[in-house]
Amino acid sequence: MEYTLEELVEAKRQIDSTLHKLEETLKTLESKENPSRCKSQITLAKRRIKAFELANLFIVKEIEKMEK
Repeated sequence: MEYTLEELVEAKRQIDSTLHKLEETLKTLESKENPSRCKSQITLAKRRIKAFELANLFIVKEIEKMEK
């Protein structure tokens, strides 16, 4: 599937925003008085962060290819 440079840049912007929110959520969950009660939410947040970081990596590579 082909995407324009503008679409890729916007997708990266959205992912960056979501990543920031997830990282803040993770900090909040881990700082709770009893974080073990939030173990599943912490695990989910960590997995989502990794998935978004991976997606971001691929988007950046595509952007770099298009800018050459």
